[in-house]
Amino acid sequence: VQLMESGGGLAQPGGSLRLSCAASGFSFSQYAMYWVRQAPGKGREWVSRILADGTRTDYADFVEGRFTISRDNGKNTVFLQMDNLRSEDTAVYYCELRPEEGPPYRGQGTVVIVSA
Repeated sequence: VQLMESGGGLAQPGGSLRLSCAASGFSFSQYAMYWVRQAPGKGREWVSRILADGTRTDYADFVEGRFTISRDNGKNTVFLQMDNLRSEDTAVYYCELRPEEGPPYRGQGTVVIVSA
């Protein structure tokens, strides 16, 4: 399994970023995919989930309608569109695969910094 996140960077408060996660090594279209994040000095927290066929998405309460998760099963890629960013969104963002057995898989992460 390989997961490779990209798209992070520096954004101003109120700005937008689009994260991507390219997946390989497993049947991508058969698995729900997750985005999680870890802010400096804090534990990892769940951000969003999308079902394997993309028919359902779920978000953490703190998202408050600002983020949109999507996927392209033809390209084995999951996305996280982040709008109206806040300073508290500063974190390393990971996409995550949760297999039926064993621990989850994550990529190396992509850094998001929201600052004026």
